[in-house]
Amino acid sequence: MNALNINEEGWAETTVTEDKLAVSVGSGSLRVFATPSMTALMEAAACNCLSPFLEENETTVGTELCIKHSSATPETMNVKAKAVLTAVNGREFTFDVKAYDDCGEIGSGTHKRFLVYSEKFTAKTLEKLKRQ
Repeated sequence: MNALNINEEGWAETTVTEDKLAVSVGSGSLRVFATPSMTALMEAAACNCLSPFLEENETTVGTELCIKHSSATPETMNVKAKAVLTAVNGREFTFDVKAYDDCGEIGSGTHKRFLVYSEKFTAKTLEKLKRQ
């Protein structure tokens, strides 16, 4: 991995469509932006923060997410997520994450990602199929 600094930022954005609603993803019965959709957007922002610094065959995986979803967002509204790198501990990266719709903040929390080597990680994961 190439050198990166604390306070690096990453962003991700989406529009609330049918497939991102609580009723569609199974996280509720309402036609509002689903919490799992918000957390995926926050993870995407963290990935976008790190991706310019990754070398060939490196990627990151999410290992921890602690968030609050504080405001509902209706279908068709735009949503953005921001991830700010707050700590690096070896191959572990910690982020403050926030999400916003067109009216303000809708969620916040922390997220951790871990640097892995794609081929090695995938091979190890596929070994599980031999143990089932």
